[in-house]
Amino acid sequence: MSDTDTQGHAETLRTPIVAVLGHVDHGKTTLLDKIRGSAVSEGEAGAITQHIGATAVPLETVSQMAGSLVNPDDFDLPGLLFIDTPGHHSFTTLRSRGGALADIAVLVVDVNDGFQPQTLEALDILQRTGTPFVVAANKIDTTPGWNRQDGEPIQKTYEAQSKQARKRLDENLYKIIGNLSDEGFSADLYWRVQNFTKNIGVVPLSAITGEGIPDLLAVLMGLSQRYMKEEMEIDVDGPGKGTVLEVKEEKGFGATLDVVLYDGTVKEDETIVVGGANGPIVTEVRAILQPRPNAEIRTEKRFNRVESVSAATGTKIAAPDLEDAMAGAPVRVVRDRDLDEVIAEVEAELAGIEVDTAEQGVVVKADTLGSLEAMANALDEAEVPIVRAEVGDVAPRDVSIAGTAREDEHKVILGFNVDVLPDAKKELENSDVRLFKHDVIYQLIEDYDEFITERKREQQETVLDKIVRPCRFRILEDHVFRQNNPAVVGVEVLAGTIKNNQYVVKWDGNETTRVGQLNGIQEQGEDVSQARAGKRVSVAIDGPTVGRQIDEGDELWIDLPEKHAKILEQELSSEIPGDELEALQSYLDKKRRRDPFWGK
Repeated sequence: MSDTDTQGHAETLRTPIVAVLGHVDHGKTTLLDKIRGSAVSEGEAGAITQHIGATAVPLETVSQMAGSLVNPDDFDLPGLLFIDTPGHHSFTTLRSRGGALADIAVLVVDVNDGFQPQTLEALDILQRTGTPFVVAANKIDTTPGWNRQDGEPIQKTYEAQSKQARKRLDENLYKIIGNLSDEGFSADLYWRVQNFTKNIGVVPLSAITGEGIPDLLAVLMGLSQRYMKEEMEIDVDGPGKGTVLEVKEEKGFGATLDVVLYDGTVKEDETIVVGGANGPIVTEVRAILQPRPNAEIRTEKRFNRVESVSAATGTKIAAPDLEDAMAGAPVRVVRDRDLDEVIAEVEAELAGIEVDTAEQGVVVKADTLGSLEAMANALDEAEVPIVRAEVGDVAPRDVSIAGTAREDEHKVILGFNVDVLPDAKKELENSDVRLFKHDVIYQLIEDYDEFITERKREQQETVLDKIVRPCRFRILEDHVFRQNNPAVVGVEVLAGTIKNNQYVVKWDGNETTRVGQLNGIQEQGEDVSQARAGKRVSVAIDGPTVGRQIDEGDELWIDLPEKHAKILEQELSSEIPGDELEALQSYLDKKRRRDPFWGK
């Protein structure tokens, strides 16, 4: 193969896009910083290129950092492009062709903490988007007795450890492999994996000492080269395709797009179509901006203008009318294609992310299309209906919509990673709409769940207060203080709660006979409104005469209306004490011997 052939071939293979995700505090940012820092110290200033929202590490630099693990002659791919905003916030944002924009992901797991809720959330997203990934088992240097070997490959550093340190690390690593297995992934330490399409490789490393980072880079390069070469083949001169990372105001340019370009080229003055909140936006590229190298950063001149950029890269595009553009939306260059066709393409991709809404439900706001989709999926699993779902900060309109909900539990706005506009803050203060905000999806849904549980508890308490509760009590011998008008007797509460002003019945077979109404309860001479099981109190009963309708030793019951019995059995059985539940069951059993459907 001649040089020109090699050169021509290399130009058509783009850099694989790598996303780093995992639980908060497990070391995503540190890992990215280490890869960037090592890349800078390994080579000259040109060793890495800082793009907008992404860092390109060329093959030559990857090879220097990975040492003997990566021989540049074995690879056709130009290097790796790391997305800079760690976490699945960016990962879910990054969509393309109906999947995730990242070609490959690194799931960072703290070797000591193991799987956490966000790890599971990240795995769920990886599974749903079908993105290949490797697990970086981070913080191996915190293993007690660890003898650090900065920047060395894992097997070399492993051999330098004591028996105890190895044993501790092995235990933690196999716990992670076990966790992956619980979630349906077959996994092993990466050097034992024969087929990466069937098994997940686990790479033990330290983002602080750099141990194991050569291995991670080698695995990422190997996986990309072996399994993704075809996907990396692009028409570098074709019309650009990308995904919006963020919409940002820039001094002198107005609203701009931070874009990850994964195919083709974008040039100044070209017409582009971008997904917007109110449908596709057709506009013209005014400027393409790249960050200046670190040494030259000036706040007022942070960017260099370039005439064009090619995939894969992160870039900033300045153009008119971008205020309504959405993070996570597609960007397409029109060039020699039919404009309507390109608009239809963008519309189709946006339609793929539309959230199913119900007539009643909560209002959902998220920072990007991808996170909106992840929120919708999570709420669907939690069986929470959505009335409206949009990208963007909480606005007055959201408060009005939430305020019209029939149920209190739907008078709610769930905001993922968004701010509240000043006008909306005022509206919220003057309304009964509840706002829940968080930058972790599962936490947001947990907060909402707690709110619902609390509401239900309060409602049940209110209902319990108004409802007649079951109670069984016995007239004590030698405790008749008055025979009638009203009858005053000493009783022992056997089960449930005796309350004032309730009707008293006596069982005769499977029939109840009403004997009177309670109109006073006294405990040790003091008036009380109720008495629980186990108490002995004196009660006044209007209606009966002791010796006729009632007698010493009689077992009496509170008369339970059928409707109340049904509510207690079907809705509140978990809210009442065991003895009361027993009394209820006994009451229902007797009633149902005569009428099997009583209280159902």
